[in-house]
Amino acid sequence: MTASSKPRRAPLPVPVTVVTGFLGAGKTSLLNRLLRDPALAKSVVLINEFGEIGLDHLFVEKIDGDMVTMASGCLCCTIRGDLIDSLEDLLRRRDNSRMRDFDRVIIETTGLADPAPVLHTIMSHPYLLLRFRLDGVVTVVDAVNGAATLDAFPEAVKQAAVADRLVLTKTDLIGSEPRRRELARLLDRLARLNPTARLLDHAETWDAAHLLDAGLYNPATKAPDVARWLNAEALIEPDHGHGHGHSHDAGVDGNRHDESIRSFCLVSETPLPLSACDLFLEMLRGAHGPNLLRVKGVIALADDAQRPLVIHGVQHVFHPPVRLDAWPDSDHRTRIVFIVKDLHPLLIEGLYAAFAGQVRVDAPDAQALARNPLNPRLGGLLG
Repeated sequence: MTASSKPRRAPLPVPVTVVTGFLGAGKTSLLNRLLRDPALAKSVVLINEFGEIGLDHLFVEKIDGDMVTMASGCLCCTIRGDLIDSLEDLLRRRDNSRMRDFDRVIIETTGLADPAPVLHTIMSHPYLLLRFRLDGVVTVVDAVNGAATLDAFPEAVKQAAVADRLVLTKTDLIGSEPRRRELARLLDRLARLNPTARLLDHAETWDAAHLLDAGLYNPATKAPDVARWLNAEALIEPDHGHGHGHSHDAGVDGNRHDESIRSFCLVSETPLPLSACDLFLEMLRGAHGPNLLRVKGVIALADDAQRPLVIHGVQHVFHPPVRLDAWPDSDHRTRIVFIVKDLHPLLIEGLYAAFAGQVRVDAPDAQALARNPLNPRLGGLLG
């Protein structure tokens, strides 16, 4: 076979970062900062409309009606029609050499957007699934108005709950003691809402590397880094170790929307048979899909204890599970991080225990959970 006739190797999937945040939170300021970073010179940023984003001072050259080159070398273009059309158009342009190569896509959502449909698009479309991979979700939170926004808009709560990175803006406006106390309460609320997300202050010094590359694979080593990706330590209480983490049953301060959202980590030393794992995930998705805001985890399998399974889901949509060649660290336990709405951890833990052949939730626990207003159907499901 000649060199010219060798089959072309499929390109590696391009990482996609989703930037979200409520209206006025400061997404434009964050994008301006990112677009100045030379590390993003080979990136493409998809925004809804140039007119809505104050980026004119960063333009270098207009390539066509919806694409410009930024000062850092990054390309910026508007979303054509729906997101699928825009992503497919990018691939056609690159594959046909009508635009230069790119190594990352950043998608900026509208301020009122529930980020879940954007994540679903990347994780479930057959062709896009081959060419792109979800790297992370960045949510911008206004330090001044963030608490009021979380109170008033459930979309803002979901944006914060599903984030891998939280960027706090407008902290330079926090001067008085009352505002500092309000900021402390907001930070505590975000920590309870999404303990695994890493928080950055927009006013501090950091670069794009601190914000991006939140996915499973370490960009430096190209190897999986489960501990970094899951950040499960933020949820596992050292003195209990049972994986419930932050429960949100106390200290809620009467929040209007996030009191029903909780984060926890399911931890098990019992490997699952592959068939049982498939059924567990299918039942989890089928029965509780709308309430699974984000699921990330690594599962120990009984058929080959040295090759764990990595799962990643947003509501009812799960990325095809990935079987690793080996455990990336010394911790060989199943660890699954859940961010859920109106769903008690014991319900999911009981489901996993049933497939693992462990003890079911006993009757008193089931009765107590059934009386929980967050779980009106729980008694029948466990009973």
